[in-house]
Amino acid sequence: MLADQIISTGLEYLGTPYVFNAPSYQTDIFDCSSFTQYIFGVNGIPLPRNSRQQAKAGLPISFDHIQKGDLLFFTTKTRKNGEGLSKIGHVGIYVGNGQILHTYRQGKKVMISELNSYWKTAFVAAKRVL
Repeated sequence: MLADQIISTGLEYLGTPYVFNAPSYQTDIFDCSSFTQYIFGVNGIPLPRNSRQQAKAGLPISFDHIQKGDLLFFTTKTRKNGEGLSKIGHVGIYVGNGQILHTYRQGKKVMISELNSYWKTAFVAAKRVL
């Protein structure tokens, strides 16, 4: 299954440092959207560079119907009062079992987080690009 392949690719980069605005298609540092762009891209699914552009791709999925490999979009403290796409400030990948694979904030690294935590309250949208 392609979702499992994409997740497996992403897991190879657990612990890779986060740097805001990291360059596309390199693997020594990532930001949230360069990470999703890279791991989907090397598996044959091209994505745009930033989270707001990525949120325009694929089919919208309700939170209750997310599946492994879906892109999940979140707001941030600085974007929570925005409208539409401007509200989105973060993207991660649903890996199943209530968990997301992502990277965020300086000092953090590529990691798995529980979705039923802060991230559920910050959830904005989900897209299926597979």
